[in-house]
Amino acid sequence: MKIVHRDYIKDGPGSIKMIPEESDDLWVAYNLISKGDTVLAVTVRKVLREAASGGRDAERVKLKLAIVVEAVEYDKEGSVLRIRGKNILENEHVKIGAFHTLEVELHRPFVLKKDIWDSLALDQLYQASDPAASADLAVALMQEGLAHIILVGKSVTTTRSRIETSIPRKHGPAIAGYEAALNKFFENVVQAFLKHVDFKVVRCAVIASPGFTKDQFHRHLLLEAERKQLRTIIENKSRIVLVHTTSGYKHSLREVLDAPSVMNLIKDTKAAQEVRALKDFFDMLSNDPSRACYGPKHVEVAHERMAIQTLLITDDLFKNADVKTRKKYVDLVNSVKNSGGATNIFSSMHVSGEQLAQLTGIAAILRFPLPDLEDIEM
Repeated sequence: MKIVHRDYIKDGPGSIKMIPEESDDLWVAYNLISKGDTVLAVTVRKVLREAASGGRDAERVKLKLAIVVEAVEYDKEGSVLRIRGKNILENEHVKIGAFHTLEVELHRPFVLKKDIWDSLALDQLYQASDPAASADLAVALMQEGLAHIILVGKSVTTTRSRIETSIPRKHGPAIAGYEAALNKFFENVVQAFLKHVDFKVVRCAVIASPGFTKDQFHRHLLLEAERKQLRTIIENKSRIVLVHTTSGYKHSLREVLDAPSVMNLIKDTKAAQEVRALKDFFDMLSNDPSRACYGPKHVEVAHERMAIQTLLITDDLFKNADVKTRKKYVDLVNSVKNSGGATNIFSSMHVSGEQLAQLTGIAAILRFPLPDLEDIEM
């Protein structure tokens, strides 16, 4: 995220002008924009004009609008934010008080005005504008006849390509057809890999599959790179890691993120920190359950007793339209930090965030056992 201009008071009002530069930035903006905020942006609107013939012509006109936000929608596939609300900026084409939907896309600047810029919103912005925290990982997750090219960024996991090919059985007279179909499948995956994996951005690329498919594809990729002199693959082959998974379906991404060889390469990234924190929580829940808790009520009580060592919370909980609820969670995060605890804010668009969401979206590893928590109703 590129910050162009800032004019705000911490825990008070102000505005920030920003330009989303990658799809992760749109997710950050989606989490920053709340109901009641004001967004200013240039938009295009269809306007009807009287033609000389007496009819009406539709013309697209560029306008600057300021809308008070009623609803925000994030389109991950199209990389666009749709912000709906009432216009408060006078102009000849859109009346004050008229509803309009602004579309915020990549590389298009907008201004966000808030009554309160709390520490969490400012932290999110700081992380998004830190170039050291860019997209972390590219994954080619595959099995014979099926592959997904997935990018794991700071905040969003996106499937950039899905390749599916029918491959005949390996036995009897069909074996020649099998070889040809497999090579064709690998060729399609190579094309998708070259298109979507940018080694200037990602730290490493993982090829993951059950069985030997990953090894076969890896060989195919390196041979193609030598044959066609694909410099991007030749120069970065040491950053391509092979990992075993149980399938080529997207849910196996969890196994990729758990693999030690991958964790070592991305250990200081947000995605890796989330995976590690969640693994520590589940280990504690299995081995010493009185030192782990989840659910808003249990976490609240644990914090009142100064027991939280690590707080795990999803960004979904801050996306609450109720200002009081959002403030409650912002205060909790700040209070845990101030008492020496660690806080991990999970992206609900990552696999680990989805896992945490299944446990109410909030959990904690405790400094000392609290066995009586189980008696408190969640």
